[in-house]
Amino acid sequence: MKWGGCVGIRPIRVRIFVVIIELDDLSDTRLRDYVALTDVSLRKSLEAERGLYMAEGDKVIRRAIRVGHQPRSFLMAQRWLDPLRPAIEQATGSADGGNTPVFIASEQLIEQLTGFHVHRGALAAMHRPPERDLAEIIGPDSSARRIVVLENLVNHTNTGAVFRSVAAMGFDGVLLTDSATDPLYRRAVRVSMGSVFKLPWTRIHGWPRALSTLKEHGWITVALALREDALSLDEFAQLDMVRADDSRIALILGTEGDGLSPATIKHADYTVMIPMAAGIDSLNVAAAGAVAAWELRVRSR
Repeated sequence: MKWGGCVGIRPIRVRIFVVIIELDDLSDTRLRDYVALTDVSLRKSLEAERGLYMAEGDKVIRRAIRVGHQPRSFLMAQRWLDPLRPAIEQATGSADGGNTPVFIASEQLIEQLTGFHVHRGALAAMHRPPERDLAEIIGPDSSARRIVVLENLVNHTNTGAVFRSVAAMGFDGVLLTDSATDPLYRRAVRVSMGSVFKLPWTRIHGWPRALSTLKEHGWITVALALREDALSLDEFAQLDMVRADDSRIALILGTEGDGLSPATIKHADYTVMIPMAAGIDSLNVAAAGAVAAWELRVRSR
């Protein structure tokens, strides 16, 4: 019998793969993606440098994989291995991860590595997808009708909550100013319950001058701010230009504490406020965003 020109020698087929890796120490250099996740400024720097983000919790991991994001590795407690095998196989082509390491460790060891209690004992280091082009979301060829602009939001919990709320209300995208936090930071991803994967988002540079870019593409810019001359939210929502079938509304939310910058309020098409009762002066930015998104949703959808 001839095999590859050699007589009597059967070729050896070699499959290269990585089996499930059970950890009893933290010396494996492939674990560096998971080290000291509590240092926000350090993590933001490292994640940008390495092109990664962290998916925390089984539901978030599944949703990231469902939209096509690719894992670098997985780290989980033993109890999550079987429930996550279908997602691991979908992402890697193999239930054991193939060439993508799947690290198994006790929850105590995971906490020691990351520096915090991991939500539901499962993490995945994911390759960061490329940033979208602004025109994809706001340009003339975009079908988007409702977007939110986050001006300098720095709290990851609020950012994640806004993503989750506006996605639920049928908004089509999120724009973040240069100083706003990273939507793919671990806590923002978890609080959004994976909405940051579904909802198109990108940075809008040169804010607030970039308000003019929105207007050029037919967007009505709406600053949510507590001002005496502001329209009430329900009044604004009833305007014909808002209720029109082709209306494009950009809702602008300001940073925690200071709210929107004076320049943004000055140059926005409208300033809108949510009327308060019971002596309450304002809502948290995530709560205010949810209320406004509901009132300004596209009713025909």
